[in-house]
Amino acid sequence: MATHVSRRQLLRIGGGVVVAGAAAGLGLLTARGSQATNQLAALVPSELPLPARFAVPLPRPAQRSGGEISLVQRYAEQEILPGRRTRVTGYDGMFPGPTIRARRGAPVRVRVQNDLDIGTVMHLHGGRMAPEHDGYPTDVLLPHSGRVRASLMPGNTTIGARSYVYPMDQRAATLWYHDHAMDFTGPNVYAGLAGFCILTDAEEEALGLPSGQRDVELMLADRSFTSDAQFKYPALAPDQSVPGVEPLYLAGVLGDVMLVNGAPWPVHEVSRNLHRLRWLNGSNARNYRLELAPGGTFIQIGSDGGLLEKPATRNSIVLSPGERMDTVVDFSQYPVGALVTVRNTLGAGPMDAVMQFRVVRDAHEDARVPDTLSEIQWLRREDAVRTRDFIFALQFGGGHGHGAGQARGGGFIPHQWTINGRPFDTETDWATPKYGDVEIWRFSAVAAHPVHVHLAHMQVLSRSSGPPRPSDAGLKDTVDLGPMESCEVIARFDGFRGRYVMHCHNLEHEDMAMMANFTVV
Repeated sequence: MATHVSRRQLLRIGGGVVVAGAAAGLGLLTARGSQATNQLAALVPSELPLPARFAVPLPRPAQRSGGEISLVQRYAEQEILPGRRTRVTGYDGMFPGPTIRARRGAPVRVRVQNDLDIGTVMHLHGGRMAPEHDGYPTDVLLPHSGRVRASLMPGNTTIGARSYVYPMDQRAATLWYHDHAMDFTGPNVYAGLAGFCILTDAEEEALGLPSGQRDVELMLADRSFTSDAQFKYPALAPDQSVPGVEPLYLAGVLGDVMLVNGAPWPVHEVSRNLHRLRWLNGSNARNYRLELAPGGTFIQIGSDGGLLEKPATRNSIVLSPGERMDTVVDFSQYPVGALVTVRNTLGAGPMDAVMQFRVVRDAHEDARVPDTLSEIQWLRREDAVRTRDFIFALQFGGGHGHGAGQARGGGFIPHQWTINGRPFDTETDWATPKYGDVEIWRFSAVAAHPVHVHLAHMQVLSRSSGPPRPSDAGLKDTVDLGPMESCEVIARFDGFRGRYVMHCHNLEHEDMAMMANFTVV
């Protein structure tokens, strides 16, 4: 039986941290059913009428494949709200960026060119690669001019363009790439710097799962808009001359327009057969619980780290920021003409729905979901050589450190999200696992945090609030940690030696220093 961090420890580390509800005006922590929900994040209200739901077709991202891929980060205008133009900060000027299609064992070199006026970092979320290609938050790519509007944390900077090398030596999975620049991940991703990377292999291709136009990637991203249809992000300095968000949004930014692949509440026409739907929560801070109306089920076939061993039928699926869920929906359970709405039962008002499917035709079934999907090499608790504790909390009273304050010279910081009472510091390791070792990491928190660990693929062993959730199935790189909860994960640290990070994937928390180094030695 695991020993969990006590509530007293959660509420008190390092000389004064958050007590639940103490962040004035930021809301409450609640739990709905088995899924913890962080209601501390605050809504940014749009300044224009919200668009009609289920009125625009679902866009499909552009596709890129091959061993050499070039992406240009640039500003562009895109029709997101019908009849209006929004400036996006995108890979190839698109939001989402192009989907990278790759095959296991075939390395991909992605050359990224920065034609912006801000520094960027590209991280392949869920990928396993050498640390110099992982997207460490201070390994910044500067524009060709070498000048940016913000004072950035010192690191291994490159000017103009750089290449990231991804070995793709891992299980087939739905990955995604996004900006990871220290202090500015939140606004950069919100503005559009994100896209899919879909990795396949021979094992997956032999299963007979839906493919081609019936294999659909779906990026969920809530956004709000100004009166002139621009993204409305509550930055302290919209020109990024300093990092941070307005005080009301310290716990996260919520939008009131539901975007799927960059379109508001889209509709997608389907035939009456199996469709593979790859869900990604690309939001800064919003959680989703997805259900089908007027009824129906999802067949979960995969998680962050690839296929499950066996398919699992779900009445709902839950996604915290950064998580992916690979599902199949059998649309033969609906008649031609049916409208199937994907509802978000964690949302209210306009955010209580995500998108709609319109069943338009009968079709021959040429795909299947086999009873056995894959084999996972499970780790046992007794395989672990050590257990480490990591406590995620908000520290009041200021201090000196990196993260949200370092870009301003490491001065006084009134509030910081911390791990083990310490804000992010590029010079410190929170853990040094030995190459090949298996370790148990126990995450604990007062508030809710989606915890993302680079390099490692984790198994969820236990939760203090009860058994592992359905969303914990399979291999994970992001684990949704509920309020007043501890969660144990187990992972083997191999593949590469070097320095990586773990952090909260609520992007406002990440930007305000809730990040920690670990070095595989």
